[in-house]
Amino acid sequence: MIARFQSGVDDVQPPARNLSPEQLTHLQSWIGNHEQLRDELALSPVRALSATLDRDDPEPARGDTLPPLWHWLYFLPHHRQSEIGPDGHAKRGGFLPPVPLPRRMWAGGRLHFNPTNPLVLGEAVTRDSVIESVTHKSGRTGDLLFVVVNHTISNPRGMAITEAHDIVYRAAALPDDPIPTPTVAESNAPWTREIMPDDVLLFRYSALTFNGHRIHYDRRYVTEVEGYPGLIVHGPLIATLLVDLVRRHSPAQWISGFQFKAVRPTFDLNPFRVNARPQADGRTIDVWANDHDGYLTMTGTVTLENNAS
Repeated sequence: MIARFQSGVDDVQPPARNLSPEQLTHLQSWIGNHEQLRDELALSPVRALSATLDRDDPEPARGDTLPPLWHWLYFLPHHRQSEIGPDGHAKRGGFLPPVPLPRRMWAGGRLHFNPTNPLVLGEAVTRDSVIESVTHKSGRTGDLLFVVVNHTISNPRGMAITEAHDIVYRAAALPDDPIPTPTVAESNAPWTREIMPDDVLLFRYSALTFNGHRIHYDRRYVTEVEGYPGLIVHGPLIATLLVDLVRRHSPAQWISGFQFKAVRPTFDLNPFRVNARPQADGRTIDVWANDHDGYLTMTGTVTLENNAS
């Protein structure tokens, strides 16, 4: 296991827009870095997320199957307060590379849920994580760095979930940066739900996932420092709402796969919609989210198990 910690990176370096070849080489040395965490699938977070998603679920009990994506309630970061950087995240370095680009987002992922070995409440579980790749790209508004982390979550019976987690780091916005052309989302979805991302919803999800990133709750920081018009709705929350929409319409089906990609930030200023459309094969469901202007903010695919019961 490679152990690294670079104290104070966020505090002493000005916001970067471009990476030097030497910086890129240093950051790519994190490829292969490994981390193992252990946790127990407690009942309380499940009860709390059910309430946050406005679900009328029965009281959770030991032995119940954990719903898909709800493993994000566990293996949470528990950095000491002195290790937190000015953006509310842990200071750069450690398991993830110390990327000096100030903006970072959960950009997407690809997950497989083992239909023969689900996660069960009350059990001890292990998550093994490895940095798969660190990739550089030059964008119109500065450099982008893409980090892919592979997670394998296991219970006493073996592998339960595999997940590829995409993280993107980018430069801070400048007033004259070009604005990407938005994509108009498909309308008239057969399954749809409107969500009002108020301060309480964002606070509850931040608290549930122990997410200190200030873009989700500190309006002054997100508007004055990062230059966004409002609080940003968590990407994992939108992804969870997309899968939750499928669960509401296909409650008896086992979800074996989910892949998603964040397309555009969603802000707390207006309601947004999560949508789904089953394909003709009966086991693939296209899902997407759009903002109040009808612009696409997240896209994805849910896969159902053929022999689910």
